[in-house]
Amino acid sequence: MKASLSVVIVNYNAGNHLARCLASLVAHLAGRDWLAVVVDNCSADGSADAAVDLDPRITLLRNERNVGFGRACNQGVFATSGALILFLNPDGRLLPGAVDRLEAELDAHPDCAVIGPAVVNDDGTIQGSGRGDPNMLTGLFGRSTLLTRLFPRAALARRNVVLEPGPGQGGSSIKVDWVSGSCMLARRSAFEQVGGFDEAFFLYWEDADLCRRLRHARWQTRYVPGARVEHSQGRSSLTAPAASIRAFHRSAYLYYVRHVAPSPSNPVRWTAWLVLKLRCWWKLAETELRRARG
Repeated sequence: MKASLSVVIVNYNAGNHLARCLASLVAHLAGRDWLAVVVDNCSADGSADAAVDLDPRITLLRNERNVGFGRACNQGVFATSGALILFLNPDGRLLPGAVDRLEAELDAHPDCAVIGPAVVNDDGTIQGSGRGDPNMLTGLFGRSTLLTRLFPRAALARRNVVLEPGPGQGGSSIKVDWVSGSCMLARRSAFEQVGGFDEAFFLYWEDADLCRRLRHARWQTRYVPGARVEHSQGRSSLTAPAASIRAFHRSAYLYYVRHVAPSPSNPVRWTAWLVLKLRCWWKLAETELRRARG
């Protein structure tokens, strides 16, 4: 069976969020030609069972171990054939009209390979899914850092996290460096042209890497503030917080040496290594302290 839209969802201990996610597909893709693949990374909570017999358009693939997000996404793409691929986290939910708006903007920009919506929290606040390329200052003015919360209108904060169109941008979509892999719509032709997600990124930063490689191949990435997808952040990472923190920092360093400081002799590369090591240690200690306090 073929469909014009393929939906790929990678599940890992998402609890009842996966069932809600799949229900949103059935509700908000009504009238469209779609098929979905849920790739389960050896969940232990039974969450993947939500994909069994829910809808004939939904297929479940079970991995015998956790192979990582990027590799599981590539599995899902390989198992489908739609010209458009919607990547959606299992703790995400489509809101009315989101996919229609994304596809309309993709059609309006034939040089765009990946397009993402405004990803919102359960209370409707914006998470900041349109982003600028990571650099040494991203750790200070990133999406969830203290400085960004204190100074959200600062130039560095607005560069790293795009919340709304800037002066002169206007229109229905904005050209950005990358969008969050929690929800992105991609052209299969462009995705396959660059080899899909780099499976060296086990978890985190594979979306930024993909969009950067697409840009090198002369494709654009765009962000649609008017399209909304709800995302309950970090459901899977909460089940293994220490492993998630380590994966985040390993992937951040891998991204940095691939795209920012590729030369082993570049002193900035080693500065980044030290800063990320210290940040990882601090985050692990912070997590352990919170756990001890209950």
